[in-house]
Amino acid sequence: MSNTIKTAFLLGVMSALVIGIGGMLGGEQGVVAGFLFAAIMNFGSYWFSDKIVLRMYGARQVGPDDRLSRIVGGLARRAGLPMPRCYVIPEASPNAFATGRNPQHAAVAATEGILRMLTDEELEGVLAHELAHVKHRDILISSVAATLAAAIMMISRFALFFGGSRDDREGGANPFALIATIILAPIAAALIQMAISRSREYDADAGGADIVGTPNGLVSALRKIDAAAKQVPLDANPATAHMFIIKPFSVQGLTGLFSSHPPTEQRIQALLSRRG
Repeated sequence: MSNTIKTAFLLGVMSALVIGIGGMLGGEQGVVAGFLFAAIMNFGSYWFSDKIVLRMYGARQVGPDDRLSRIVGGLARRAGLPMPRCYVIPEASPNAFATGRNPQHAAVAATEGILRMLTDEELEGVLAHELAHVKHRDILISSVAATLAAAIMMISRFALFFGGSRDDREGGANPFALIATIILAPIAAALIQMAISRSREYDADAGGADIVGTPNGLVSALRKIDAAAKQVPLDANPATAHMFIIKPFSVQGLTGLFSSHPPTEQRIQALLSRRG
């Protein structure tokens, strides 16, 4: 199934879920409100998901003379891709991701921590991995999924505070609202897991190694990032956890369901097998 079809499926199912919840909370008026919210959510997630995600992390765009831009520019030329916009995230934890709706509207973001930690060769491996996501057109489904998951989590909080009658809220939390809060996040996470294959990380690793010409830089980078991220976890929004090159280690428990990363050691072994 292509990423375009997956994106359409995800938007459709999420819309049906939002409208259904609106109906359960507010009857006919709730259905209308749910439909309007779904329409706005779908429009915003397709056209503005990259800007939403970048704003979540306070990312700032850097110019062509920045180290990040220079490395991305060289890799983009090798990969035959348009030059993405480049952003730095003010976080000490080492990580990176790519976002956008297509290669012509792509952005690559890296944390200050990863820029300080990695050598140029290692950073090339990481950024080539992200450009492979751009080339494989993973970024649309990934960015849309992040926006929709965040919206579903927000709806679950609305259900908790606004579900039921005033008397229900004065006497304690509405049981339906509590149930909605408990089940909505796993439902949203399950839909994301259906739409985003774990194999895409292996494919991006292999694609990045092909762009650079060797897996060595990415192998070394993955080892460093994995170890450092456990010590300095990224305060990540759970809905965006699947976008990063390494799972943000602050995402645990129920919210960890949103992560779709295979074990780092397995990714390293797959890369090492390419040397032969």
